[in-house]
Amino acid sequence: MKALFDYLPIIIFFYFYKTTDPKDNQHPLLELIGSTGNADQNHILVATCALMISTLVVYGCLFFAQKFKLEKMQWFIVIMSLIFGGVTLAFSDVTFIKMKAVILNLGIGIGFLVTPLFNKERLPIIQKMLGSMLDLTRQGWMRLNWAWCGQFFLLAALHYFFGFLYMDGKYWGEFTAFGDIIVSLSYLAVILFCLRKHFKTSD
Repeated sequence: MKALFDYLPIIIFFYFYKTTDPKDNQHPLLELIGSTGNADQNHILVATCALMISTLVVYGCLFFAQKFKLEKMQWFIVIMSLIFGGVTLAFSDVTFIKMKAVILNLGIGIGFLVTPLFNKERLPIIQKMLGSMLDLTRQGWMRLNWAWCGQFFLLAALHYFFGFLYMDGKYWGEFTAFGDIIVSLSYLAVILFCLRKHFKTSD
């Protein structure tokens, strides 16, 4: 259920992205925040505004549901959404919101990569997350950690590709809403298949 709440702002973002006229600079959400919009990318500005509002509502609800606390990753998502969304709307420039997912995934990937250097046990973060489920050697855990980093670096590259390189970002919204999760689940399925013999129990 929590995963669904985490994904809800993206669903709302995609709805406004697809239903708003790119040339509509008088959309109610833009008027709500006092933005004059831009020439032909107002659908992204409106969707960004909706994303920020839904992020505050969703994570505000989670904050109360989780006894007045959010996980570090949830705080990271909220802060990144507000910063990049806010700058996007302030300058009416969609470059910033497109860069959000690139920097977010790069940050998470680098976090997984350098964590072993900054904890007493020198353990990769993936071992702390999945240590109760998997039986791997030290080298195996490091390889899995690198593979996990690879997922986020791949996502960062794909977000940049669809946002700035491929057909002037025509399908960036579709990839953000659906492609990201498809790539993530496919990557996870491959990793789980490769690790099928290393689970501690049949469950």
